[in-house]
Amino acid sequence: MKSSGLLAAAMLVATALPVQASETLAEDNNCLGCHSVEEKVVGPAFKDVATKYKGQKGAAAMLADKVRKGGSGVWGPVKMPANPKISDKDLKAIIAWVLAQQ
Repeated sequence: MKSSGLLAAAMLVATALPVQASETLAEDNNCLGCHSVEEKVVGPAFKDVATKYKGQKGAAAMLADKVRKGGSGVWGPVKMPANPKISDKDLKAIIAWVLAQQ
């Protein structure tokens, strides 16, 4: 009985770590200066981004390009600055995390 409880706790921690890690990456790469998960700040809420692009083929690649190059017009007139220094690994993890927010 004790081992099944430990296994369940370990599985919970293992599934929560990628989410926390990606949120930390978003914070470390200054994404949370203009975005939040639930509310529009300067830029759209991540849950709204996830809803807009849900099920769209190529959404992750398009969003990665937008993060790297910056842009405006999709969510209003405020330009998102380019983020060319973010690593490919971090960018992929952050985009996957953003698209999972629903």
